[in-house]
Amino acid sequence: MRLVRLARAGAALAAVAVAAFTFPGVASAHVTVNPNTATQGGYTKVTFRVPNEKDDASTTKLEIAIPTDTPIASVSLKPLQGWTAVTENSKLATPIKTDDGEITEAISKITWTASAGAEIKPHTFQEFDVSLGPLPTADQIVFKALQTYSNGEIVRWIDEPAAGAEAEHPAPVLKLTKAGAAASPAAGTAANVAAQDAAATANDGDTDGTAITLGVFALIAGLAGLFLGVLAYRRAGRTG
Repeated sequence: MRLVRLARAGAALAAVAVAAFTFPGVASAHVTVNPNTATQGGYTKVTFRVPNEKDDASTTKLEIAIPTDTPIASVSLKPLQGWTAVTENSKLATPIKTDDGEITEAISKITWTASAGAEIKPHTFQEFDVSLGPLPTADQIVFKALQTYSNGEIVRWIDEPAAGAEAEHPAPVLKLTKAGAAASPAAGTAANVAAQDAAATANDGDTDGTAITLGVFALIAGLAGLFLGVLAYRRAGRTG
């Protein structure tokens, strides 16, 4: 009887390990902004990463809203082969004051549309680069996103972060930190942008490496559990 229970425990351990190896990628399959932190008053280049989590449809369009309550005076897009980018402007309730005068309008929406053959295919992802600045004096910027699929479905990544709750369709969020006392006003130099790109790449690498390591350990644990279960089952059969 004890051997039978051991066999069942081994099988259960194997199932848990396989589940742990399989599911983490699914939970994180949403539109994100990378890096997810920047400095108030500075310039930064961000990348909107868009995975396709469908099995039978491709992503054909991405819409990113830039909130006008935290307006950004300069928004520049990096061309992406196979995709057409269009921006929309909105009047600002409070104009942005610059050295060249007041800015009364700012980009409030970016829409990327794929040409034939450039769509984001199932189980692949695409990245969309944008240069932003000067960044507002705020704690964060929430970029609500709409992802359109070839079957007509639209996934709305618009849920804002809430304390103690995990959103079902979280919007990309860029956290903003205050510049240090010794920070230069020219915080948006090319060197600053390059440094943030390097940090984002390093973070992505660390995250991917950790996920792979955990996955390998989970798979090993699952195989060990399966082996113990089979061994116990055979012993139980011989005993019987």
